[in-house]
Amino acid sequence: MKVLMFGWEFPPHISGGLGTACYGLTKGLVQQDVEILFVMPRASGDEDGSIGRIINASDVNMPDSISSTDSFWSNISFLPVDSGLIPYLGWEEYAHIAQISQGSERTNFTHLGGKFTFSGKYGANLMEEVMRYAYIASKIAAENEFDVIHAHDWLTYLAGIVAKRISGKPLVVHVHATEFDRSGENVNRTVYDLERMGMEHADSVITVSNLTRDIVINRYGINKNKVVTVHNAVDFSGKETVASQKVLKEKVITFLGRITFQKGPEYFIEAAYKVSKVCPNVRFVMAGSGDMMNKMVRRVAKLRMGTKFTFTGFLTGDDVHKMYAQSDVYVMPSVSEPFGISPLEAMRMGVPTIISKQSGVSEVLKHAIKVNFWDINALADAMYGLVTYPTLATALQGEGTAEVNALNWDDSANRVKAVYESVMA
Repeated sequence: MKVLMFGWEFPPHISGGLGTACYGLTKGLVQQDVEILFVMPRASGDEDGSIGRIINASDVNMPDSISSTDSFWSNISFLPVDSGLIPYLGWEEYAHIAQISQGSERTNFTHLGGKFTFSGKYGANLMEEVMRYAYIASKIAAENEFDVIHAHDWLTYLAGIVAKRISGKPLVVHVHATEFDRSGENVNRTVYDLERMGMEHADSVITVSNLTRDIVINRYGINKNKVVTVHNAVDFSGKETVASQKVLKEKVITFLGRITFQKGPEYFIEAAYKVSKVCPNVRFVMAGSGDMMNKMVRRVAKLRMGTKFTFTGFLTGDDVHKMYAQSDVYVMPSVSEPFGISPLEAMRMGVPTIISKQSGVSEVLKHAIKVNFWDINALADAMYGLVTYPTLATALQGEGTAEVNALNWDDSANRVKAVYESVMA
């Protein structure tokens, strides 16, 4: 079985859980004798080629016209995107997205030749890159043999639809997050429409949790019979557990993730303030970046917690593991988390973990403390308990590590392969 897979990012160059999930899943699929053609906007050459063939969209030389897609592109238009809540953008990268509209002002992608240079990131021209990526998908689909198409998240759904139109092969879209997760009720309509379009054209929709499955069915109107939940896992192969060599004598409670509405950083700070008043020997760390960064810094200053609070900025690779090694408690207070891989990584490192009940990972974890994201008192109580009662922390350390070690991508890949087989039947 050969799969044409579209993804916006792939390790080692990632911005969050999307790339990590793509890597773990593809590694698992290879073990299931699935051949992968993985298309990404911009490859750096240091990606792990053992998962299959990496196709760099920036290297694809396009003809002046692809007539078989003319009618498709003539019916595609996008409204100006003027919201600050564009998915995946870092706080320092926010900008007004360039308008791509119907008519004379719309870029005519079906009559552009040569190569396109992609940033592969989430900058100001994101929507334009999504369109060009989909255009390039038409040539890739025409020139390669494959049995099924797999598109990860909204950025690649249009590419998946084009590939399906060109090849006639079945399309599977993978929902790692929805616009409701990222923006609450203030959804970006353009992104929502792209998501719904991808789900409607798909032969099957994979969601990373039952929480996300319910959103897809109820908020996007997708037939429940074609929506399947496949939980994420975590890949620990080749990774040794880093021994904790704490630098600080204080207890350390860590938030690690994008500092955005979705991740609930404000609830972490408010709970931290309550804990700081009764536990003077505790330091709070917020590791990450996002559009709420400045607001969170100002809130910490207003609460006069500056001497007990550290902002590290965005961390990757070994720095993430070093941060876990310094932590006594890990907290993920997400407002809406489709899954959430970081708690699994923290628990693997032996860090007692608190997660919100509004997360997909809460469906598979038993040995983590679960609270409602908005319940600051419950969150503060959980933090206080883990830094004050060693027996509780020790119990979660042992049971939690054993629990996450039992989760692996091979099981998830086996379920995804079954989805492929069902749409090919």
